[in-house]
Amino acid sequence: MSTTATTKEHQVRFETLQRIILPSEDNLDTAPLYLDTGNALGVQLNTMDGSASSDRASHGSFNNAKEIHAEDFQSRHSTLVRSGERVSFGSYFNAFPASYWRRWTFVENIRLAVTTAGPGSISVYKSNARGSLQHVETKRVTGRDTTTFDLSLKPFGDGGWYWFDLVAGSESFVLESAEWQASSQDRPTGSITLEITTLNKPDFCLNNLRILAEHPESLKNLQEILVVDQGTQKVADEPGFAEVKAALNGKLRIIDQANLGGSGGFARGMYEAVENGSDYALLLDDDVVIEPESIARLLTFADRCKAPTIVGGHMFDLYNRTVLHTFGETVNPWRFQPDQPIAEQTLGHDFVRSNLRQTPWLHRRVDVDYNGWWMSLIPTAVIRDIGLSLPVFIKWDDAEYGLRAKASGYATVSMPGSAVWHVSWIDKDDLVGWQAYFHTRNRMIAALLHSPYERGGRVVRETGYLDIKHLISMQYYTAMGRVMALRDVLKGPGQLHDILPTRLVEIRGMASEYPDSQFKSDPDAFPTPRMAKPPRRGQGFRAPSYLKLAPWAAKTVARQLSKSVPSSAKERPQAVVAHQDNKWWRMSQYDSAVVSNAEGTGASWYQRDPKKLRALLAESARLNAEILKDWPRLREQYRSALTEITSFEAWKKTFEAHSDKSQQG
Repeated sequence: MSTTATTKEHQVRFETLQRIILPSEDNLDTAPLYLDTGNALGVQLNTMDGSASSDRASHGSFNNAKEIHAEDFQSRHSTLVRSGERVSFGSYFNAFPASYWRRWTFVENIRLAVTTAGPGSISVYKSNARGSLQHVETKRVTGRDTTTFDLSLKPFGDGGWYWFDLVAGSESFVLESAEWQASSQDRPTGSITLEITTLNKPDFCLNNLRILAEHPESLKNLQEILVVDQGTQKVADEPGFAEVKAALNGKLRIIDQANLGGSGGFARGMYEAVENGSDYALLLDDDVVIEPESIARLLTFADRCKAPTIVGGHMFDLYNRTVLHTFGETVNPWRFQPDQPIAEQTLGHDFVRSNLRQTPWLHRRVDVDYNGWWMSLIPTAVIRDIGLSLPVFIKWDDAEYGLRAKASGYATVSMPGSAVWHVSWIDKDDLVGWQAYFHTRNRMIAALLHSPYERGGRVVRETGYLDIKHLISMQYYTAMGRVMALRDVLKGPGQLHDILPTRLVEIRGMASEYPDSQFKSDPDAFPTPRMAKPPRRGQGFRAPSYLKLAPWAAKTVARQLSKSVPSSAKERPQAVVAHQDNKWWRMSQYDSAVVSNAEGTGASWYQRDPKKLRALLAESARLNAEILKDWPRLREQYRSALTEITSFEAWKKTFEAHSDKSQQG
């Protein structure tokens, strides 16, 4: 949408940057992400040092908010404000993230255009990086009209948002539409190849395709919708697929490909986006629910960036939809682990408990190293320059790509107001089981490629510590996968494409050899637990203090290595341990225990085995020592091979060897 404003000198044409949107009818539990009905106040700030009051900063809530009336939503863009009530659009999806536009784009001034009907007032507010709220301007309206506010982005160097509130008078007040706009750019809008990588989640995948079909405006700039189907349960076989495909107006294409993991699927999406001439590749996970407006927002922002920029969306919890997983991530270079850019940032922030105006850290701009590939828009100019994904199957592919792009001068922005809903990490445990192999190997490879420290900082030491924790927790299957990962790191980068389709099969094939990887869904499938010797003084098992950790760990490892397993522990478990209690310091005190998984769908019987422990502990120590000793050589080997293993040519060979030649259009 565009509008034209007339001045004395000339006409200025305005284009939409961001539209006000409301939740869809089947997603009304997310309403607090779109608007709120509280007062216009934010958190109390100390006038001396700018700090936030501790009670409101951490426990701000909608206590003063009135009930949100879902029946007042007239469309995705229109709502009624009841007589005498206030509705604020200072919300995640509808406030304007001014500091991001100021920092990364060439936009300097914006316009807010609000079309309303009835008597009421429109008040515009802004914030700074500390979360301090400031009133900008209020205009009263009586009939049906479009009210505009011209606003500068200059004050938003480190953070801050714009938003507006509506207050109804003696009668109801209707918002018909509202937009944040900027003067028109003299270049065409970019085109997108939207790619979904899927593995046996045809229902999720079809649902997202249906969402796109139901929002035709989201299709406008999609050159192609590409589904890379790597599973045995095909999306094309899902009931309703034909109707959804027809509604997508010939833009859907499916590629059937062997399971090359997320990196293989996303690399295919990047490859095809470049091949078909798109300006961007938009990567999406399959097991998400998308906010379709996010597509336009990512594209609009990316088109106006000063240089080619990767622009990603945030991730909300699929099962608790007002909870934001993270506002942005960096990689800690010393530990080489995901980290948060600012100390105040909260993982799992719930907007019902603390809205945008009451949460100071949400107002500071968060600059990131990468964005998760649950939703990430990558310019094909960047892909042509730095190549495709690392061939690492899953884990660390998105972080490594962001670091590689950053090293080549390309920034990544995690863009507020653009998001998907995805299963939260708290409902998974991918550090144990078959995924441990990929976590371990790929973290080490990413550190070899990008760590600024001579021996990789703490990454090798921490890998050794984690190996010990898994081993004394009786997680031998996990530990074996980690040992395999270290062996493959030492084999070098030349094998990564070759083992891409086979390593998962090999790792899963080992599961039958380890009791801790054999799950049963029936709680009565295991013998009744009994502890021969009760915990000391009935206190249970407690974590050691930091000062006593080293001697405690040495004593624990020595005990597990030397002490034989009592026959009673082989006949029946000593305890049943819930997943959230599955901590290494607790598990190390048992000889056997039944432990539930993160999903709550089953449990396995952990059993201490000194022979396995001795063998895996020795191999882990040997491999970690060898990697640390050979770090300079390995670093040079991986960095020299990076261009080749991420090249179009290398990936093309892999795709051709593992794709169904009869692809569906």
